[in-house]
Amino acid sequence: MTTRGLNPKPFIALIALLFLRLSVLAGGQEAPQKQALVDLKRSVVANYAAVASATYRDALESAKSLQKAVGSLIAAASEESLSAARRAWLAAHQVYSLTEAFRFYDGPIDQVEMFVNSWPIDASYIDYVADAPNSGIVNAVANYPAISKTLVISLNAKDGEQNITAGFHAIEFLLWGQPPGGRGAGNRSWQDYADAAKNVERRREYLKIVTDLLVENLQTVVGEWEDGKGTNYRAKFLAKEPDAALADILKGMGALSGPELSGERLTTAYETKERSEQQSCFSNSTCEDLVANALGIRNVFLGDYTSTAGVKIEGPGIFELLKAVDPVLAGKLSGQISEAVDAVKNIPPPFDKAIIGTNQSPNRIAMKKAINALKAQSDMVVQAAGALSIKLNL
Repeated sequence: MTTRGLNPKPFIALIALLFLRLSVLAGGQEAPQKQALVDLKRSVVANYAAVASATYRDALESAKSLQKAVGSLIAAASEESLSAARRAWLAAHQVYSLTEAFRFYDGPIDQVEMFVNSWPIDASYIDYVADAPNSGIVNAVANYPAISKTLVISLNAKDGEQNITAGFHAIEFLLWGQPPGGRGAGNRSWQDYADAAKNVERRREYLKIVTDLLVENLQTVVGEWEDGKGTNYRAKFLAKEPDAALADILKGMGALSGPELSGERLTTAYETKERSEQQSCFSNSTCEDLVANALGIRNVFLGDYTSTAGVKIEGPGIFELLKAVDPVLAGKLSGQISEAVDAVKNIPPPFDKAIIGTNQSPNRIAMKKAINALKAQSDMVVQAAGALSIKLNL
């Protein structure tokens, strides 16, 4: 009796057919998954634009409130009107500081930022200081017979990066003046804007011009982020490939967190202990600025923002997108962002006192923790970009 072996060919064909069907099914699932990720990316980009638009609208409205307060100071100088203008400046700069996460990728704000928030500034370039009572554009009557918008713009950073004529910190100096003894906030007298003050009309005009310029430039940025305009920056931003827009978003977060906050705004002041290295050195409100900056990064990461009028913008942010690709990294970055916000909040104000002392002093320990937390946050943003296969150039 002979044993007849089974013919293997039908079985091989059957296995091949099954494999093909499984491959087709797998491919059929993969395509919708890829499309879902692309759709999520577009939603993140669109929501980012909505958050940016709402935040800049608030920045503009708070700058208009500052403009109104400055107008009242100019019209009727008094201790009360000067104090009101200072409060309006503090409120406006706090809101603006939330927007700085939308910088650093050649967006609308980067076109005008030199007239909005440039610092540090050489105060004596604008007006008198304690050791130079006749200094500044305000007092240079022979050189600049008329104070005008054209003059202020033309002289901005003309002879050096600290020769700033416009923006928040020029207004800040004109409201507070130089800090006495180099510490604390300035104590400019309201009488600098009273009728009897030297060159008072020029000082009033200068303050009005730079405040109007601030509003004008923020209005330009708001217009570029406004919805429904087919030719503005927002329309072009939304028309980009999602990965290109996401690269901008992540670059803004990472650049503000690392090179700018951890580096320029904190490490430089920590190492030099020079109060002039703090951003808002005339009002001595730098700690508040830093907190708002950190919260602005968190807003971009989470994709939400509550306006000053209480209107909430909500949608998918970087967190939700990263969670879809790498949930573990998403959780780590979320924790790091919370840690950075807390670390910055823990820097004890005022900033000019926080930077002095030994490295073992509680204030400098707190500052060092903030420096490290922000640097780690920036590094993790770069990791997130890698997980999303997005190239960054910080």
